[in-house]
This record gives sequence, C-alpha cells and structure tokens, in this order.
Amino acid sequence: MSATIRAIGTAVPATTLQQDAVRDLFSAQPGLGRLGSRIVPAAFDASAVEHRHTVLDELDATAAAGAFRDADGLLHSPSTGTRNDRYRELAPALYVESARDALERAGVDAADVTHVVTVSCTGFTQPGPDLAIVTELGLRRTVFRHHIGFMGCCAAFPALRSAAAFAEADPTAVVLVVCAELCTLHVRASNDPDQIVANSVFGDGAAAAVVTADGPGLRLDAFATTVVPEGASEMAWNIGDEGFEMVLSTAVPKLVGATVAEAVGPLLDGPAADVPVWAVHPGGRAILDRTQDALGLPDSAMVSSRAVLRDHGNMSSATVLFVLRHALDAGIEDGTPVVALAFGPGLTVESAALTAVGTSVAVASEAMDLATVAS
Repeated sequence: MSATIRAIGTAVPATTLQQDAVRDLFSAQPGLGRLGSRIVPAAFDASAVEHRHTVLDELDATAAAGAFRDADGLLHSPSTGTRNDRYRELAPALYVESARDALERAGVDAADVTHVVTVSCTGFTQPGPDLAIVTELGLRRTVFRHHIGFMGCCAAFPALRSAAAFAEADPTAVVLVVCAELCTLHVRASNDPDQIVANSVFGDGAAAAVVTADGPGLRLDAFATTVVPEGASEMAWNIGDEGFEMVLSTAVPKLVGATVAEAVGPLLDGPAADVPVWAVHPGGRAILDRTQDALGLPDSAMVSSRAVLRDHGNMSSATVLFVLRHALDAGIEDGTPVVALAFGPGLTVESAALTAVGTSVAVASEAMDLATVAS
C-alpha cells in the first residue's frame, strides 16, 4: 500500500504584477547606488518571470498607495510586526481557497479529512490558518493538525512525507496538506544583490494536496533528503527588523548543479533523462538551468517548472505543488514516473519519486473543468 496525491488545488491573490512594471518601480527608487542601479534591471530582466501575484496591492503602480508604497512611488520598509500583521490578515484566505480547490478536485468531502498539515515560512500567527481551514471548510473539530514552519522552499516535501506516513499507517486517513506563502511581504528597496534577486523572483500563492492510501493520482513511491553543508551560508532565511531577510547568493545554482545528480540518485533506476516529467522547484532561472544540465534532461521534462516560474515566480514551499498541478493538467499517462525536487536553506535538497496511477489523463481533464482560483 502506497500513499497517493489524489488532487492538487491552488490559489493566488487577485493582484498580478507584470515583471517590467515592478522592475521599473524598484529601479526608480532614489536610494539605489550605482551598483544597485545596474543590478536591479539585470536581475529582473534575466529572471524568466513574466508576471506573479501579490497580496500587496500597492506594489502595482496603478493601485492606491499603501504601507509599502506612497503616492509618489517611493517604497517604504515597514517593520516586521507590520508585515506579519498583513500575513495574519491575508494568509488564511489563500489557505482556505487552495484547500477547497483540492478537496473539490479530489471529490472528497471536507468532513472526511482526518489530518491537516500546514506549511509556511513567511509569517507567524496563532491561532494559525489551520484553524481557518477547519472552521471555514467544515472539517471535524477532532481533526489532527500539524504545522511545518520556516523550512523554506523545500518544506512541501516533509509535509508530504508526514502525509504519506499518516495514510500508510491508517488506510482510512484523508490528509490535507496546505502550503501558503506571502513572500512579497518581505520585499524592500535595497542595494544588496541577494535582496534584489529576491525582489525580482518571489511571488505569493498557496497550494494544497489531498493524500490518501492508494487511489488514482500521483503515487508517492519514495523520498530522499541531502544536505550540502558548504551551502549553509549561501542560502539562508532570517528574521530582521524590517521583514525576513533572504540570503540567495550566486553560488547556489553552482552548488545545485554540482550536487543534484547525487541527491536524486537513490530515487532513480537508470538515467535521469529516462524520467519524462520533472517537477523542479523554480527557485530561479539559473537553478532550473543548472539542474537540467546536470541531469541531462530534455526541454520537455522541464516544461511545467519553467511555466510556473514564468507565470507565478518563486512562491517558496507552495511552488513545487504548482509544478505538479501544471503537469497533471497537461496530462500524464498512467504509469509515467515523475521526480519532484526542491532546494532550501542548509543547503537542503528534498526530492520524491512519484508514479501516475489510474486514469491520470482523464482526472486531469476533468480537473481543468472545475472552478479554480488559480493558474
């Protein structure tokens, strides 16, 4: 008996940011030095992001001013407390909408959910959004709730691992995994190259997966974790006085390229190119390029990863589920192997081997006909 992702639901905020408009907004900030003035347009233009979504309406230059931008187009840097207040206000709706979408796609009644695993690294609050899922969707008040916090972009994997363990231990379990990240809450005008890169690629979104024992969908066959200690100072996520601070150095893609083949090796029976579908977390364009080159993958294997980067940017933990959802919607033949992987602080590489089971293409086609709030 193996656990299976029965369906994936997604949700994004209403405000869409066009990459060229956000580039111009950050380029126009008066505090930029000569180096920052060169790096900002270069980072935004090379990101392979066309548009992404945000809970901060004021980052759209055509919208009304707010706490992050005044009427003259000057970006402000609110305190961490102010940013977290926005998380507490705005995150629950995304959690709930993505969870509702996943349950509808899976054909599962909310009252049948036995476990809820929530994931986030972009805000803290208690009672948390997991309680909003229970109350607004009508889950049983006895449902088991577990939260995975502050693990960064790879956190969907420990969440899915937990869900698989619950489902395999109890064949009647119905596990709802929900990842929601409001990454744009932590943007700020800066001359720091790491912050500029973060400003150019991160977006907001939520994704949920329904996991049960067996059934049609994506069977979770195996997981693998690898830590690359020399990358600990190259990718990090810390709490500062003016929001959370991302360290994402230019060394990260090189480290990924040097280690990813060994990291996913335990999941493969042969060459990586024999796996037709790869759900690679699009941490950035260079990370996708290095991963593809290191594994010798054809362009066709990376279609979903690059599409999510183009349309949504990097939404931290939720992103790899968006990639899997994109692949499902495109149609995956029954029996097709899939490998998913993501990279997080540490440097940590999390990966999973999956197999499409049941009438996967039919499930995907039916899913595309359902009402959704995202992609």
